[in-house]
Amino acid sequence: MSIRTYYDPLHHSISLNSSIPEEQMVMELIDSSPFQRLRRIKQLGPAYLTFHGAESSRFTHSLGVFHLARRAINHLAKLDSKLKEHKLILYGAALLHDLGHGPLSHTSEEIFKINHEDWTAKLIKSSQEITLILNKYGRRNAESISDLIHSRKASNKLIISLISSQLDCDRLDYLMRDSYTTGAKYGQLDIDRIISAMTIAPDGNLAIHPKGLMAVEHYLVIRNLMYRSVYNHRLNEVCNWLLEQIIITARKLGPKKVWADRNMSEWLWNHKEMTLESFLSNDDIVTSYHIYRWQQSSSDNLSNLCKRFINRNLLKALNISSFTLEIRLEALSKARILSEKYHIEPDISCGLREQVIKSYHPYKHGLRLWDGDMLQALEKASPLVERLIEPNQSSWLIYPKEIENELKIEIEKLKIKHNLK
Repeated sequence: MSIRTYYDPLHHSISLNSSIPEEQMVMELIDSSPFQRLRRIKQLGPAYLTFHGAESSRFTHSLGVFHLARRAINHLAKLDSKLKEHKLILYGAALLHDLGHGPLSHTSEEIFKINHEDWTAKLIKSSQEITLILNKYGRRNAESISDLIHSRKASNKLIISLISSQLDCDRLDYLMRDSYTTGAKYGQLDIDRIISAMTIAPDGNLAIHPKGLMAVEHYLVIRNLMYRSVYNHRLNEVCNWLLEQIIITARKLGPKKVWADRNMSEWLWNHKEMTLESFLSNDDIVTSYHIYRWQQSSSDNLSNLCKRFINRNLLKALNISSFTLEIRLEALSKARILSEKYHIEPDISCGLREQVIKSYHPYKHGLRLWDGDMLQALEKASPLVERLIEPNQSSWLIYPKEIENELKIEIEKLKIKHNLK
């Protein structure tokens, strides 16, 4: 028997015992090369350029998700001992749920047009190293874990909810962790109260005891605040837009004009047929190195974009969320015209970043309260949660700082023209 302990800034000691089969499996998965790759992928992508402490990795987050899943199942197993039979699947899914993330985490989904859940499922079923470990502890474990992550399919409804729902272990960890690393104070969840309030509904799915209602309301408000203050922060949107323009520009130029190693070439120009080897070869280090090299590109557009990103010479952004789409497009047109006036290429300096966020989806694996007598949708019991269903749209106009004063004058003219306050 051996004990391994990971010291985590949020959860403190995360210990694994090799004499427990499901924990021995977790130890072997952690040591695998596909999982170790997650050390080289930042949890918050380029957010470190906005929040200098945002340097944690998907590796750290994945350990945290496993830890919370283990706590939750151990609590719920006191209500239904049969849940213990599902620990292998739950632990594997919790630990590996982010295995398919590309460089800079969610940013790669935008810039490279990949889906991390698709790649997670593919790696679990096709990576020989991962598959051998999983199936050693159960003949079809790899397939079951892949189905759970990718399609929300499992033999137990409650296990699905712990991996993918409005209150899954992934969200609980990333809200606390992202708040901690960015220095934001919003993500201080009452995690003990939330887990202790988890219960089992009559249909076998996850529910919340009413004693945990305020803790869950607090969690959902925090999620809303974290999106508005961190994930959709003005400069974070600028950084993501810059990265997207870098990859779009490199792809347009093509392999004859842009240097890339063999694996990055697949990411750029053959991503729909990319091999597992090429996928796993790319991480933050590799992508950052290419962006660093592209500063010397013969293409002025690519070179200037990369220099902006590497040197953090960021573009400006103006919140125009209250404008209609027509006015937002007019504002973008004004920015482009002004950029040309200053001999700045508008294609790489002007853009719109738009997001629609719902803090709570009542029909997308929504939450329910269960007190032993009555089962009730969370939003029916909480006016606060009901208000969080309202979608929140953000729209940022991105532009070069050289045109800022004139652009603001043009924006004011647009407001007068359209009778806006």
